[in-house]
Amino acid sequence: MAVEIVVNDRMQQGYRYRLAEPEGGAFDPRFKPELTPPELLALGIFGGKYMTDCRDEFPAAWFAGARLAEGARDPSLNFFGVDASQPLAEWVAKGWIHPDDPRGWFQWYCRYYRGRRGPDDERQIRRWLNVRRHVTQLRKHCQPGDWRCRPRQRQALLHWAYDSRRI
Repeated sequence: MAVEIVVNDRMQQGYRYRLAEPEGGAFDPRFKPELTPPELLALGIFGGKYMTDCRDEFPAAWFAGARLAEGARDPSLNFFGVDASQPLAEWVAKGWIHPDDPRGWFQWYCRYYRGRRGPDDERQIRRWLNVRRHVTQLRKHCQPGDWRCRPRQRQALLHWAYDSRRI
């Protein structure tokens, strides 16, 4: 039986979706993220600000070790200690935001990981696949394991669930 989630946070009121698949499974075969949402939150992404007002939507265990900002976004909380984000207004201007996920790709990934399947899955999976070009750039320009090489690009890859620590 599918579970229904009702979202009431700063960016969505009364939004509903169903968890139709098991958490962490039944992914599109092309979509192979290297890190789970809780792992990403524990590593430090989006300056610790991304999930501070929508915690009720997700399992409490996801936040046990999360690096979240108390106040304003704090890039020092990011794993690589650098800012690798664009403002939400930029995402909106570029057409990257779907109405179901007003926070963007990571919100889509968290919901997809939990088991939601929806109309934006194909586009988001294509976007995730396209980010792979940055993995190629790191391999071409950096020595393996040199985290000082292109830290902003490494942090951006981390935001997309690519484990750039292994490159």
